[in-house]
Amino acid sequence: MAEKQGFTSMAGPRATGAAPEIGIGMLGYAFMGKAHSNAFKKIPYMMYPPAAVPKLVAICGRDGEAAAAAARRYGYEGYYTDWRRMLEDSRIQLFDNGGPNDAHAEPCIEAAKAGKHVFCEKPLARNAEEAKRMLDAAVKAGVKHQAAFNYRFVPAVRQAYELVRSGRLGRLYHFRAFYLQEWIMPHYNTPMIWRTDKKRCGSGALGDLGSHILDLGRFLMGEVKAVSGMTKTFISERPLPDGKGMAKVDVDDAFVAVLEFANGGIGTLEASRFAAGHKNHGSFEINGEKGSIRFNLEKLNELEVFWVGEEPKETQGFHEVIVTEAHHPFIANWWPHGHLIGWEHTFVHEFHHLLDCIVNKKEVAPYAATFEDGYRNNVICDAIAESAATKRQIEVKF
Repeated sequence: MAEKQGFTSMAGPRATGAAPEIGIGMLGYAFMGKAHSNAFKKIPYMMYPPAAVPKLVAICGRDGEAAAAAARRYGYEGYYTDWRRMLEDSRIQLFDNGGPNDAHAEPCIEAAKAGKHVFCEKPLARNAEEAKRMLDAAVKAGVKHQAAFNYRFVPAVRQAYELVRSGRLGRLYHFRAFYLQEWIMPHYNTPMIWRTDKKRCGSGALGDLGSHILDLGRFLMGEVKAVSGMTKTFISERPLPDGKGMAKVDVDDAFVAVLEFANGGIGTLEASRFAAGHKNHGSFEINGEKGSIRFNLEKLNELEVFWVGEEPKETQGFHEVIVTEAHHPFIANWWPHGHLIGWEHTFVHEFHHLLDCIVNKKEVAPYAATFEDGYRNNVICDAIAESAATKRQIEVKF
């Protein structure tokens, strides 16, 4: 370090023992591209000291002009319009797939074959068969693999996980969850998009929203044994984006499902894109022998808990815990207690976890979802869809 007129420069070569750099190659520059890039840029100075420093090497998209604009905006060194070319870039060690569902399987499989660690947005694939091929490729290549179920990295959700794992709730009886949005209701005049085309997305609300709450069910309650489901499409046709004609909507707008867990508990799931007034409302509740836990994504810094037999009886009831103390999961990296964090911070937590696993050769599970979890999630979603089509209960087989 050079000192001049009271100023000490920190410039120069990286210090001995500094965190290693991990080169990032990202597919997709829209919603998830923005969220992921934001997380990568925060890691070095907020998750301090970082397990690794993400180096934003390249971003990829089919529209060259848009990809170039994203690279400039987010600070990537360059961009590609062909993901195959990007995977040839030796500077990239981690492939981050934030593309549409139909762009999950092949790029992730090829990335694993190229020796890249792989992160992929949820749902892992359009169906279980695709997900299994992705899992097999990652396992065969020996690379780290993580599926983007970021709600595992909400501090309140991790706190709930630790309470369950500690046995504080005793035997688990019920898991109920719902995820509600409204963004394709008639008043939005949403045309036909990739999320309403089964060939591109695999399923509708089931895979898009349901996969999130299903993952939380597996994370907190354990494996699913059997399912019964019902799906519904409220608008069967939508105008094409260019306004020239109509296209058939062949995915669900909403679903409900009943689950039987291997531990003997039962559960219900509900997700809809037609829930007026709900922009991004997710919630779950667990009822156990010794207590209950409630969580609401729109109040993600809070966890409600109830303990059976708590004294004094006059004040017995659900307690609202603000999960912002330094001893709560992840919070020590952020602000003084009482200062809230948000949805975007879940991505910081999950990517830092993956980088730590890569650098320090740790297991991605159980805290994060692996491709194994993503595959099992797809199997269960497929079973719910089969149940809805056949109107019978389906035993889940992996």
